[in-house]
Amino acid sequence: MVTELYLIRHGEAVSNVEPVIAGVRSDQGLTERGRRQSALLEKRLRAEPLRADVLYVSSLRRALETGEYVARALGLPAQVSDDLHELRPGDADGLTVDEWRARAEHEVPPDDPFQPFSPGGESWATFLLRAETTLLGLVDAHQGQTVVAVCHGGVLEASFNLAFGRGPSARDVAFDPLNTSLTQWRHRRGPRGESSWTLVRFNDAGHLAGHLAGQLADESPRPAVPTRVDDRRTPTDQ
Repeated sequence: MVTELYLIRHGEAVSNVEPVIAGVRSDQGLTERGRRQSALLEKRLRAEPLRADVLYVSSLRRALETGEYVARALGLPAQVSDDLHELRPGDADGLTVDEWRARAEHEVPPDDPFQPFSPGGESWATFLLRAETTLLGLVDAHQGQTVVAVCHGGVLEASFNLAFGRGPSARDVAFDPLNTSLTQWRHRRGPRGESSWTLVRFNDAGHLAGHLAGQLADESPRPAVPTRVDDRRTPTDQ
């Protein structure tokens, strides 16, 4: 049984630009640029078209707003899911990275994958467990169908960990999905329950190319929650 899983990163968010560590409390939704990105995505999905059976959307505001454009294009109601959240930052929600670094008693973000991001927040390991379990649940619940999920950069990274069987300590590969980009996985469930994944495409943001004098596609992607330690970049440059 073959299931198609499309993961769409949300449009540019206010928290990406300010930037702040944005969880449930501080997510202010999309910027004007993010709404333009989402409108271009809607136009693309209408033109292709992507014949989806079900649409899931993270309940964080930046994903919900992006999901409205996707829902119109696909002609599907959005099923809202808390389980598709980005890594939950806990007490750091709403702070800048510099503000949280000044308060934290560990490296920000933590180099230890089992260290909570902040009190009340998830560690990278617990986030991966949640995100991977959620993605597996989607393909198992909709075998033989096409599933679309509007989510976050961290969830996209979790999909690679799931497909390649990488544990939480395997963080040697950087993932930089553009806002509103599409990542497509093909999941096969065998007759004895065996599972396999095929990556069909990653970071497909062709709908942004050539629009608004290149201002939609040229800038580096930035997450609202910094989840990676990388000496080459600051957390907000990812």
